[in-house]
Amino acid sequence: MRREIWQVPMFVMFLSWGVGGVSAHVKYVTDGDGPEMGVREFFAAALGDPLNLGLLAIGGLGAVTVAGGYLRYATRLPDVQVGIRTLRSYRPYLGWMLRLSIGLPLVGAGFAGYYFSPSVPAELRLVQVLLGFALLFGLATRLVAAAGLVAYLAGLVTNFPELLLASEFVGGFLGILVVGPGQPSADMLIRRVVVTDGTLLSWFRGSPTPSKLLNRVGLTRERAPILIRVGLGFNFVYLGVSQKWLQPAGGLEVVEQYGLTSVVPVSPELWVFGAGLVEFGIGVLFLAGCFTRGAAVAGFVVLTMTLFGLSDDPVLAHITLFGLTSALMITGSGRYSLDDTVVPWLHRRLTVDPADTPPATADD
Repeated sequence: MRREIWQVPMFVMFLSWGVGGVSAHVKYVTDGDGPEMGVREFFAAALGDPLNLGLLAIGGLGAVTVAGGYLRYATRLPDVQVGIRTLRSYRPYLGWMLRLSIGLPLVGAGFAGYYFSPSVPAELRLVQVLLGFALLFGLATRLVAAAGLVAYLAGLVTNFPELLLASEFVGGFLGILVVGPGQPSADMLIRRVVVTDGTLLSWFRGSPTPSKLLNRVGLTRERAPILIRVGLGFNFVYLGVSQKWLQPAGGLEVVEQYGLTSVVPVSPELWVFGAGLVEFGIGVLFLAGCFTRGAAVAGFVVLTMTLFGLSDDPVLAHITLFGLTSALMITGSGRYSLDDTVVPWLHRRLTVDPADTPPATADD
């Protein structure tokens, strides 16, 4: 059985437990008028209570237990096997998915009057709208993605660190660069005309294409999962650490504003710490390429709970995150990941039936 089977561990149920709305982009839903709390005071309140430590320990032990059980028995679950095979069959549409994930937020940002992130107001509406529509149509896709990446990095220089809230765009743009437009797209239509004998555009058949130039420097389609998960992983880690742990006042304001302690009866400090821990954990799993599909499912669940839990949270600010987590469900971790090395070793050690042992080499 191939290693994709154990990339969706059921511990995603724990990862998304009790997080809900507080895992959102805090700055998008608060006005900053809540009570101030220092980082040291916050950690003391969150981790100084033995009950809180006990809850965190039980949750961590449960996650490890469920993950171990999944590694041991997953190959005997045909439902999971069929699900993974179906996800992998969607790979021809990966380019389209990435274009939608980046193009729609760009168009929305342009019309709403902000620069990539709602926390950065801007007047460069036309630029983002043009880039967004070009990606939606799949026209000059790789060049537009490169231009969008440059535009984001240029904005980051003058709007640091606020624009880091939208750092997932880096992984999205890089993913589009290596994957290309996919189908359906205007670029694919033009390409079909170019390679067809007798057409006017067939005169350009021998011209170098962006994909060939990228392949020469090693940026092949197989690099897409790595670029996407690293960009997405950084974003989750940054949100968890900077927005929850290092700026707890905003998170505590969200908990109070939406009455989240009535949903899960724990202290506000544990709420915020747990939200940051979940985002940090998901981000680390992405960066390491460990249980990548499972982490993607967990991230998708957390984002969904955020949108339903926080009525003031802007949907457009999360579309890219939704799209990129969905993309990783399809691609898996790719090479250079723990899913490619350590996880198969763990499966061989824990597997029930030696005949079910998957090959050590990944085919993602």
